[in-house]
Amino acid sequence: MSEASIQIVPYNPAWPARAATAIRELRETLPGAFAAIEHIGSTAVPDLAAKPIIDLMAAAADLALVEQREAVLTGLGYERHFNDMSDRLLYVRASGGVRAYLLHVVTLDSWPTRNQRFFRDYLREHPSDAARYAELKQALAATGIAPGDYARAKTELIQELTDRARQERGLPSVPVWEK
Repeated sequence: MSEASIQIVPYNPAWPARAATAIRELRETLPGAFAAIEHIGSTAVPDLAAKPIIDLMAAAADLALVEQREAVLTGLGYERHFNDMSDRLLYVRASGGVRAYLLHVVTLDSWPTRNQRFFRDYLREHPSDAARYAELKQALAATGIAPGDYARAKTELIQELTDRARQERGLPSVPVWEK
């Protein structure tokens, strides 16, 4: 599989254990760097088809301190990815030249209201909407769509479901894609 193709696979019950191992490695190797780390994304939703990439999100009191310790992350296989998003650092860990893990490091202040966490929780609690999301992802991947177009093509449904999750918590809608 090349980085340019989208592969959606059936849920793998090993994904949570892979995430837990990666979280443990991050905590042990970078003690005190993160106030919280969670498994996010589709691989964190039981029975949801997904790209086989483990998404992790970590909260840090100071992003600059994480940046200062990037050599440690590199030692674990995480390479910094620059994408012009504010309020977040992104690290990619590959296996055999293919993305295997994404580590999103966000500010501790933004942690409680991160859309990615709300979206994950909403899909866990609403299986019919998770099925809608899986069907969309599988249909898009079947077209051979490019990764950037794939992300954009999912936006409308992700926004709809994230808005519902935020509404359940009494929070206003905000765009799902950060700038």
